[in-house]
Parts: sequence; C-alpha cells; structure tokens
Amino acid sequence: MTRKAILAASVLATALIAPVANAGSLTITLEDIKKTQGEIQIGVYDAEGYESGAALTGANVTVDEATETVTIEGLEPGEYGLKMFHDVDGNGEMNTNPFGMPTEPFAFSNNAKGRFGPAKWDAAKFTVSADGASQTISIN
Repeated sequence: MTRKAILAASVLATALIAPVANAGSLTITLEDIKKTQGEIQIGVYDAEGYESGAALTGANVTVDEATETVTIEGLEPGEYGLKMFHDVDGNGEMNTNPFGMPTEPFAFSNNAKGRFGPAKWDAAKFTVSADGASQTISIN
C-alpha cells in the first residue's frame, strides 16, 4: 500500500467510542491554514492504532478561516496521537506527486514531523485526562 493510501485510510478510518464516566474532551486548534476551502480530516489514535492505521475516532473540519477549532468528546483518559490532512480539493483523499509525496498539507499532534513517512508515535503522543486536553497544530 502506498504512503498516500496508508495515511488517507488511517485518517478516514473512524470508530465510535462508548461514553466513559470520566471521559475527557480534546480541543484541537488548527492554525496557519493556507487555503480556506475543502476540509481537514483528523484521525485520533491510541498507540496500537497509530501504527496500524486504525483510528479510534475522528472529525472532519470544513475550512472557512485560516484558524479552525474542533472538540472531540468522550475520550477515555490516556495517551493519543493525531494524524490529519487538508483535503483542499474535496476529493476525499490525500493527493500525492508521482513519487508518493503528499501535495496537500498534513500534520501530526505536537506538530511532530515525519521523516519518510508519518511522525513517530513517541513524537506525536500526548495525554488526555478526565479534565481534557488541547492541541494547537499548524497545518501547512
């Protein structure tokens, strides 16, 4: 499977999380959005899912401004990572060049950078507590 297909599938694959009594929320602020069109597709992962591409949940954010915010509710306290891409042209997938390199903006939690693929779990992971968490991410 190509890098494009893996990242797009992992961001698009979402599942429902059952409500948890001490669940926290995650507020994600996306900054430095260059084009105010399309949508940003976000996947929320635990450690196992981050590596396999199986998101626990996610969100699609319509881009109308250079900064957008979304809140994901019902996350059990623990460690999570985010993968996302800006589907500028609205075709539902991350576009790439002939060499498989993304041509649409993408980002990871903690503004972690990948090298020849997605950012590593250790660089992208963060903690959600019962009080919640927030991430501010530049997607460009």
